[in-house]
Amino acid sequence: MTEVRAPILFYITGAALALMARWVSPGTILVVACVELILLVNIAEFLYPGYSVSGNYISDLGVGPSPSREIFTLGVLAFGLLVLLAASLLYQRKESHLWLLIALSGIGALGVAVFNEDTGVAHTIFSLVAFLFGCLAAIYAFTITKPLFSWFSLAMGLIGLAALVLMGAEAYLGIGPGGMERMIFYAGVLWALAYGARLMALEEARKMQTP
Repeated sequence: MTEVRAPILFYITGAALALMARWVSPGTILVVACVELILLVNIAEFLYPGYSVSGNYISDLGVGPSPSREIFTLGVLAFGLLVLLAASLLYQRKESHLWLLIALSGIGALGVAVFNEDTGVAHTIFSLVAFLFGCLAAIYAFTITKPLFSWFSLAMGLIGLAALVLMGAEAYLGIGPGGMERMIFYAGVLWALAYGARLMALEEARKMQTP
């Protein structure tokens, strides 16, 4: 029965995403992706007994007690799918190569959802891909956007990269491994949220200029 339901579920999900891609802008999709991820990660933290944002990694939520485990996994999975959808729409515009960096970050997020912390190396690799390419996307955006957003992009990207290096060196600067990981996480997610909002504003401006 499961084997029959799985293709149907994927078909329905694919159809829903295709419909969304037709009627919703990439900026809106990025905003929705970031908001749902932040909300679900925080809800998963609240429901995890004894969870510490300083001492625990974010991915600890994916192997924690129910319902934190399911909420976190759902949030990251939805984020990855939505980011890939937004990247595909940006690719169609052929305005820059930013779509590729965003897509790679989305692939990393999907891998984090599929391969939880208990899988070891696979989870670590996908986490690195998600974090690294999210930061690189922000830095690349510095070269194709105008101030002040360009400077914001550069700052978020550099903060995320610096935190990634410090985390790799196990130099947590008093905020713990969970705190340092969140420096990477929030730098990338907040940049994506802001970039999505910027795309939405530009889209609205184009509509107003269209007679």
